[in-house]
Amino acid sequence: MSTEPAYSGYLYVHFKREDEDGEQIYFALSEGDDPLHFDDLNDGEPVLRSSLGEGGVRDPHIVRSPEGDRFAMVATDLRLFASSDWDRHQRWGSRSIMVWESDDLVDWGEGRLVEVAPPEAGNTWAPESVWDPEQEAYLVHWSSKLYDGPEHEGETHNRIMYATTRDFREFTEPQVWIDRGWHTIDATVIEHDGVYYRYLKDERSREQGVPHGKTIFSETATSLTGEWKPLAEGIGLGPLSRGEGPLVYKSITEDKWYLWIDEFTAERRYVPFETTDLAGGAWTPAEDFRLPRDPCHGVVLPVTAAEYERLRAAWG
Repeated sequence: MSTEPAYSGYLYVHFKREDEDGEQIYFALSEGDDPLHFDDLNDGEPVLRSSLGEGGVRDPHIVRSPEGDRFAMVATDLRLFASSDWDRHQRWGSRSIMVWESDDLVDWGEGRLVEVAPPEAGNTWAPESVWDPEQEAYLVHWSSKLYDGPEHEGETHNRIMYATTRDFREFTEPQVWIDRGWHTIDATVIEHDGVYYRYLKDERSREQGVPHGKTIFSETATSLTGEWKPLAEGIGLGPLSRGEGPLVYKSITEDKWYLWIDEFTAERRYVPFETTDLAGGAWTPAEDFRLPRDPCHGVVLPVTAAEYERLRAAWG
C-alpha cells in the first residue's frame, strides 16, 4: 500500500541549455519548505553525467516508489550541443531512455540505456513515470514520431507513447497513449483526490490558425489508461508568449499547487504559476520566486527532512 512520508522541502532536478556541460543532470534544493525559492547544489555543476547513447540527457524526471523508499530517474537520451540537426533527431534519434535508480537520492550508481520505443519511432522525448495502482506498475510515457516504413520517410507527428514496468529494466510493448492527429509533447501527470490531471504541450503553430498553439493544455481522468476529458487550454498565455515542458507539484504545507512553464524562446525560461483549485483549471503567475540559473525541463520532488539534509551534505 502506498505511504506518504512527511516532507520538509523540495528537490528540483533538471538539465541546462546546450553547452559543454549543459545537457546533464543538475540538482537544486529549496530554501527550507519554501516551494518557490531554490538554490543550485554542487556549485551549479552537474551531479550526474551520461556518456552513453547520444552523450547527453535532457528532461529528467524522478518517481518515488509507492513504499516511499526507492527512486527511479528517467531522462531523454539527446545532446543538441553535439548536433542541432532536428530532422535527424526526430527521424533517427534514440529509441532509448536513460535510467538511474537510488535508495537515497545521492548514490545513483551506474546509469543505463533502456530501449522502450518501437522500431517505427524516430525519437523518444521527455519520459516521465507515474505509479499506476490499477496495474501495480509504473506507467512510463514519452513522445515519439511514428513512421509508416523502415526508411522513416515522409511527415508524421509526435504522439505520447507509454509502456509499463515494475523494475525499470523490463518494459511492456509500447502503446499510443495520446494521439490528437497533431504534435503533442511534454506530458506530465499529478493525482489528487482520485483524479489525475495531465498537462502537455500543443505543438501546433499559431501562424496556422491555432489560437492556443505552442502552449499548455490540461485534461482529467479517474484512471491513467481511461478516458481523458479536456479541462483547460492556452495555460499561461498572456504572462507568457508561449510555453512547454510543464512540471507540476503540490505544496507540502497547504492545499496549493504549482505549475512551471518554460517560455522556451525567452531568456528567463521557467515561470511558476499557482492555484488553490486544481479542478478549476485556472492558474495565476507566482509573484515571488527564485530559480537556479538557466532552469530547464525537469521535476520538483518533495523530500523528507533526512533526504533534504543528505542532499545538502552531499552537494551543498
